[in-house]
Amino acid sequence: MVPRTTAPIRVVPANQVPWEDLEKVLGKVRCHGGLCYCQRLKIRATQWKSITDEDRAHRLRAQTDCGHPESDTTSGLVAYVEGEPVAWCALEPRTAYPGLLVTRTAWAGRAEDKSDAGVWAATCFIVKTEHRWQGITYALASAAVEFARARGAHAVEGYAMINQPGHDITWGELHVGSRNAFLAAGFREVSRPSKRRVVMRIDL
Repeated sequence: MVPRTTAPIRVVPANQVPWEDLEKVLGKVRCHGGLCYCQRLKIRATQWKSITDEDRAHRLRAQTDCGHPESDTTSGLVAYVEGEPVAWCALEPRTAYPGLLVTRTAWAGRAEDKSDAGVWAATCFIVKTEHRWQGITYALASAAVEFARARGAHAVEGYAMINQPGHDITWGELHVGSRNAFLAAGFREVSRPSKRRVVMRIDL
């Protein structure tokens, strides 16, 4: 059974929310010794330390186009519970992630056209600590499908952790999403690049 918060979950494209709301979700999330701002798959590992936290924040703000509801571009979704921003899902065409295009996880055992911008990728799920394990990732995964469909995608992928009964997964590892959340949103498993990771996909 999927755990659920009793309060309604509202999911909104990031361009329709103020930057301050996204900061409340992502402003303390660290990766490789710095604040990430969902840039890990956007910036080469060799360049990571030369780019400041402030610059990564600036990049995300430009990518999401936060505060511009009239915009036809953004890079993710924000979830709200009782008016409070509680979670984020990074979602764009797969081609928008240079780091994803070279990682073994996404491509092992697959013959895919890496240049196909019609395949979108849900690469990251961040939920504020006090709202975890309440089904919010499930809501985001479902919303990601509909958002990508509306933007013309012909498929959506995720690169999830495999949930094993009786084995806990740290939240730091679960930022890629759980296999169960993708399954609940209608995704199917297409490959297992490792014992703990699985590529999930839904064709639209």
